[in-house]
Amino acid sequence: MFDGRLLNGVGVLAAVVESGSFARAAVALGLTASGVSRAVARLESRIGVRLLERTTRSLRLTDDGTRFYEQVVPLLGGIEEAAAYAAGTTQTVRGRLRINVDPYFSRLILGPNLGTFLDRYPDLQIEVVTRNEIGDLVADGMDVAVRFGEIPAKNSLIARQLFRTRVITVAAPSYLARHGTPKLPVDLTDHTCIQYQDPLTGRAFEWELRRGKKVVPIETRGRVLVNDAGTALATCLAGIGIAQVFSLGMKPYIDSGQLVDLYPDWPDETFPLHCFYTSRHHVPAKVRAFIDFCVEIVS
Repeated sequence: MFDGRLLNGVGVLAAVVESGSFARAAVALGLTASGVSRAVARLESRIGVRLLERTTRSLRLTDDGTRFYEQVVPLLGGIEEAAAYAAGTTQTVRGRLRINVDPYFSRLILGPNLGTFLDRYPDLQIEVVTRNEIGDLVADGMDVAVRFGEIPAKNSLIARQLFRTRVITVAAPSYLARHGTPKLPVDLTDHTCIQYQDPLTGRAFEWELRRGKKVVPIETRGRVLVNDAGTALATCLAGIGIAQVFSLGMKPYIDSGQLVDLYPDWPDETFPLHCFYTSRHHVPAKVRAFIDFCVEIVS
């Protein structure tokens, strides 16, 4: 087993050799001269070799000490370099960032804006994995996840809410031309609704409309049940039925007339978007930069 005290002794020896005396090494290390002398003596005892010849006027490495010093000091430098690099990851945005992303967010929000993020951080490589469920970030080697929905009750991850998006009820003009436009929330019960599967229960999410304190639950019917928001959107755009979708990312479709927001005066059903990561301590700069970028693009 590696003895950390050995590494400390090597560091003290290097300071003595580089400064030329115990006294100057003591000043550099913030120790007493006797403390430096004892540290070198303990190192010699641990490795069983006399490293320094000491007299009242001079100090020099023995032959064994010279060989030991020449072999170990480059390794000590490598350790310092590795530590500096690791410390730099909390300050500098670089390396590989692995992101577990909700497919809807990836396709409509993150994907179109990813070039801006890459241009901003040229030393960063990004791996985007789209999944419907968050899974185990640590086991999967993920740095951060982006997910819609409330924070699970049993959750060991750090969660930061980025945004709350409206849930809107939309239909394609082609559907409305064939089946008519529902005027009131209760009229939806007479229409074909594209239902979205709750990944936790396997059942379709229940629909409702909210305005202030008023909540209207909707009894939906339909022949299509999907477990992917992108498929729900594509099916709705094809005129197959009415869908409830997040308003986030929908503005281009509504502005172009591809979709119609059926109930803009019922704006108060919202759904949160969270970033999840493993620890609030020593968060890498690349993770902080990505979370800040997500806040920027959804706001």
